[in-house]
Amino acid sequence: MNTDEARHKKLKLRAWRRGFREADLILGPFADLHVSTLSPAELDWFEDLLEQPDHDLYGWILERTPTPPEYDVPLMNKLKAFRDIAHKSIGNG
Repeated sequence: MNTDEARHKKLKLRAWRRGFREADLILGPFADLHVSTLSPAELDWFEDLLEQPDHDLYGWILERTPTPPEYDVPLMNKLKAFRDIAHKSIGNG
């Protein structure tokens, strides 16, 4: 396994195992679908995002609270758009 593959695997695992199920069910599938296509800068951003407190992050994704400027980037918009897909699958699961 090369360095990129190891980093991708670690990020996917962290996205699925945050301990806050609602966030896991959005971040995990998002990571599974997109991590391998992210640029190094986007990977850095996603890694930093996963360090944020669960309830803060979940509030930003659901747009219940304003996203701080440092996280309000195109990739966050992609994540917010993905949440609707994730919620539909949760409702049907």
